[in-house]
Amino acid sequence: MQLTDTEKAMRDGEGGEAVAAAMDLLIRYGNALGAERLVETDNVAGAFNASTPSVRKIAENGMAEVFSKLNLDSDKTVEIPQMAARTCQLITGIDDQNWALQGADPQMVQMQRDSEAFVGKRGVNLMATCTPYQVGNVPTFGEHCAWMESSAVIYCNGALGGRTNVEGKESTGAAALTGRIPYWGYHLTENRYGNRHIRVDVPVRSMLDWGLLGYFTGEMVEENIPVLEGDLAGVDLVKLKHFGAAAASSGGVEMYHIPGHTPEARIADEAFGTSRAEDFHVYDAAARKKMYDTLQSAEDRKVDFIMLGCPHNSIEQVGRIAHLLDGKRLHPDVALWVHTPRAIRTVAERSGYVARIEAAGGKVMSDTCPAISRRLPEGVRVIATDSAKQAHYLPAIAKVQGWFGSLEACIEAGLTGTWKGDF
Repeated sequence: MQLTDTEKAMRDGEGGEAVAAAMDLLIRYGNALGAERLVETDNVAGAFNASTPSVRKIAENGMAEVFSKLNLDSDKTVEIPQMAARTCQLITGIDDQNWALQGADPQMVQMQRDSEAFVGKRGVNLMATCTPYQVGNVPTFGEHCAWMESSAVIYCNGALGGRTNVEGKESTGAAALTGRIPYWGYHLTENRYGNRHIRVDVPVRSMLDWGLLGYFTGEMVEENIPVLEGDLAGVDLVKLKHFGAAAASSGGVEMYHIPGHTPEARIADEAFGTSRAEDFHVYDAAARKKMYDTLQSAEDRKVDFIMLGCPHNSIEQVGRIAHLLDGKRLHPDVALWVHTPRAIRTVAERSGYVARIEAAGGKVMSDTCPAISRRLPEGVRVIATDSAKQAHYLPAIAKVQGWFGSLEACIEAGLTGTWKGDF
């Protein structure tokens, strides 16, 4: 790879051992990818904390060793300096306030707190969410980023017009210390054009509709770039959050265009650019019903857990849940967890939403989700969720049966203990 004089100096140790290790990693990474050079970034979203049992042994030797081994791929423990780029922590494994409800090990809770203190002191903003764009990290159009988390990456690229590939712990750790990332993939304009076409022939309006369309999109295009046109209305950033998470779960979608709604294409010709549609798919009523049926993995209609908030809920979504639960009480055999970023939970508390949800018997959680933490209420057998992503992953992760549907269907199941569904 071609390096600038500044990058050569970092490689040669002028910034210290940690920066040299980070640059060595990026050079190896970039060469493996075939990147010609690095690109500057001042927006990194990664996983820097320690909240899993696999890290416990490493953490016994201090958090510098955790960062060195897991975020820099370094066999040598090096002193970690301040981050060079604006950097945030994504979703974690433990809700720092509700860890006892999760059933988390107190030693693991303390390890997470120790790691957060370590990286926070070095400039990592502890947003602790899969949706950093909801709590202050909003990339500008065309901004080069280094982000982990599939649902965040597709949102950055598709909904906002930022530029990032799906990065990992090591590459984001190196990017945070150097302000560099390999210039390849979705950083290049020519790699962002659509190459699959989806015509939407059934009305897509509700959050349920957008989740189902996203799941269909991922199944059809896999890791390609879809351009969607048709009966799409009421497009907003919350619905695109739901759509993108579903598309990144059933496929490997990292970028998409909805001409007239997403920032890089006013019309289909701009979305396709110098590329062309290699395949054409139709999303109709039959496809919609098939996706709905595919996302159901349960047979038992007696529900004992409702999970809402994957990706983490917006303030409007938390408010809607509070409205639907207002003055009501959950079935005594059903637990409800509502997940939202900590910063949004503060707003929800001030707005009275948390009090109304908890008065109904629910809990408002932050920092994590069941698929990441692998923690559910004890004895759960059957879940219901409004998240296509959770419906896709959680049954296999937690060995439970899963129902997928609208928010309204999930709340009804929470109140009655019985799944009725939407169709």
